[in-house]
Amino acid sequence: MVHKVRILDAENVTHNVRRFRFEKPSGYTFTPGQATDVSIDKDGWREKKSPFTFTSLPHDDHLEFTIKIYSDHDGVTNQLGGMGAGDHLLIRDPWGTIQYKGKGTFIAGGAGITPFIAILRDLADKGTVEGNRLLFANRTDKDIILRETWEKMPGLDHLFVTSDGSGGFPSGRIGKEFLKKHVNDFSQHFYVCGPDAMVADLMAALKELGAKPDALVFEK
Repeated sequence: MVHKVRILDAENVTHNVRRFRFEKPSGYTFTPGQATDVSIDKDGWREKKSPFTFTSLPHDDHLEFTIKIYSDHDGVTNQLGGMGAGDHLLIRDPWGTIQYKGKGTFIAGGAGITPFIAILRDLADKGTVEGNRLLFANRTDKDIILRETWEKMPGLDHLFVTSDGSGGFPSGRIGKEFLKKHVNDFSQHFYVCGPDAMVADLMAALKELGAKPDALVFEK
């Protein structure tokens, strides 16, 4: 089912990431971590669908996306970069396999953090985030989405990684050697989201290090 929704407000959260809050259709529900296919309600764009994850909570009176804007090509996100209050989007039914299954480590690369925003916010809202950990890789410290949220979230253990070591964080990428150094329990749940190549590499590495396949949560 397609719902036409009006954008209520939009604001930048980093130099290239924008948060959109928009109307919530009556009876619309989703599970934290789920996404939907989105189109822009403009001629020439209604049939062009892109997946975006909800970053609001199910009980909020509005819906929210936190979206990285790619301005180097004329796609949906580039169009969204110029949209704001009063403009309209088309959303469909929610979908997605990423959802919370128990305490563990969340591993995100760049905009791959978005499914974890609602999950971790939901846990924090319930007072049950303690015992979970976030490993978050970005190109630079300026690219860390919602950095203050993660730093201030009570009970959340977090470690940022930057490709260039900016911000004084560990440099490089999150791979097998990084996991061996920074994770001491591979029997827990692992939640992974990021670029396809990163997810594939991490899935293989986690299995080699002893993680159980049914404890690996990612978008299939």
